[in-house]
Amino acid sequence: MSSRENILAAVKKNQPPLTILPDISIFQVHEVDIVKKYSDVFTGIGGLLVSAGSLANVKDQIRLNFDQNKRIFTTIPSLSDVAELCDPQADPHSLFDVELAIVEARLAVAENGAVWVTEDVMGHRILPYIAQHLAVLVYEDRIVSTMHDAYSKIGSEDYGFGGFIGGPSKTADIEQALVLGAHGPLSMTVYLIN
Repeated sequence: MSSRENILAAVKKNQPPLTILPDISIFQVHEVDIVKKYSDVFTGIGGLLVSAGSLANVKDQIRLNFDQNKRIFTTIPSLSDVAELCDPQADPHSLFDVELAIVEARLAVAENGAVWVTEDVMGHRILPYIAQHLAVLVYEDRIVSTMHDAYSKIGSEDYGFGGFIGGPSKTADIEQALVLGAHGPLSMTVYLIN
């Protein structure tokens, strides 16, 4: 038996016993107006929230607020008349100059303003992080109160890669000076769809 096999066998033999997960039902929050809570928190962390209502209004907002001469990418086929559809087979390095990326969130979390996006709605894993600006479609019925609620929904899903994105990229690590776009988009807009 090799050293590696000996180590792995020892680790396997000395596993701690399984324990029952704690009851977290005491953390349940029932928001009176979950959409307002999400809106307040998301705008509080620097995001822009637009109550678009429909995809037609989203298209109008994109035409109005973003330069159509710059690269705008989406993974949403119904927005292909205002943005280029992202080809998942394309070289990710070709996305270096994307001005705006438009994706759809699987869910949004009211307590922290984050959205949950998975690889299948990103096109490329890098797209929502490399674009100068990020726009996310959030359906109002997909907003949950807390991260506990979010994890209870996504825990049984099958996805290869996913991430919570909470507002535009920002940091104040160096000399407590706020820097936007430090390691991601300069701005993040959520378009609420009902």
